[in-house]
Amino acid sequence: MKRFTKARKFYVYIVQCQDSTYYTGYTPDIKRRIKLHNAGKGAKYTRDRRPIKLVWCKEYGYFKRAVSKEREIKKLTHKQKQRLVEIYERRSLQKS
Repeated sequence: MKRFTKARKFYVYIVQCQDSTYYTGYTPDIKRRIKLHNAGKGAKYTRDRRPIKLVWCKEYGYFKRAVSKEREIKKLTHKQKQRLVEIYERRSLQKS
């Protein structure tokens, strides 16, 4: 694993796969990571479940915080992740 500097931004994200399951990850470059997932070069989990769609994303200033949030989300049930996504979508609509 690469060593990241404190000044870099990190993104924790949730993608929805073609079969309606969710995959959670973190990355310093969200656009590149989504492209990799959709090209079949991302996580093994998403390779056979393409296309994927970004449904939740949050920026963190520190690597450890991003990893901690990713672990927290991965422990959630499908229904809990779905609720998190719904809240995120609602807030995004209110901002636009």
